[in-house]
Amino acid sequence: MASIARKLLITFMRFFFKHLYTTLAWAYDFVAWASSMGQWRSWQSVAIQDLPQGDLVELGPGPGHLLLQLAEVDRKVTGVEVSPQMIRMAARRLRQHDFPVRLVRAYAQRLPLPNDAFGAVVSSFPSEYIFDPLTPREAHRVLRPGGVWIIVGVARITGRSLHDRFAAWLYRFTGQSGEPQTDWDDVLRKVGFDARLERVQLPRAEVLRVIATKPLDAQ
Repeated sequence: MASIARKLLITFMRFFFKHLYTTLAWAYDFVAWASSMGQWRSWQSVAIQDLPQGDLVELGPGPGHLLLQLAEVDRKVTGVEVSPQMIRMAARRLRQHDFPVRLVRAYAQRLPLPNDAFGAVVSSFPSEYIFDPLTPREAHRVLRPGGVWIIVGVARITGRSLHDRFAAWLYRFTGQSGEPQTDWDDVLRKVGFDARLERVQLPRAEVLRVIATKPLDAQ
């Protein structure tokens, strides 16, 4: 019975999060804040630590919080997002702070961007497109040699408050928290990346960050 309940909950969660990027986009920030016990923005920020120089691409910027953070420190970044609702939210957020809007509606698997043009690609808590083999191929293509693709996709809540413990249980129960499989880097290496996994310790969570580097001698 427990396994059936888990399968039903996971199915519902996938359906819910799919619509959270479209018809329920208006609720995205609240759901992200509530489900992470207020930690979502700090988890996201792990993706933009120690970024190299050069123009950037963010895949799936959602409502644009990281775009705004990067714009505030004078980084030139292009957001690639497939959801028109999210593009409108991100554009509104950037305009409210008088920053230029560089948003492209496209799939991560077919980036309308030039080859070897960017210093970094950033993905924070991406949806299922990240598992499509075409996505790392496209990220590799648009990066210049020596560029990096940074992916933050898993967080493990370690806080000891009652709320944190409940959130940690829910993440484990729905399969959103855990360790990567032993072959997690196979697809990245097949398209030419050198990849490593980092564990970033935050006050109430551990965030896993993948750093995939395009070699300097890449063709």
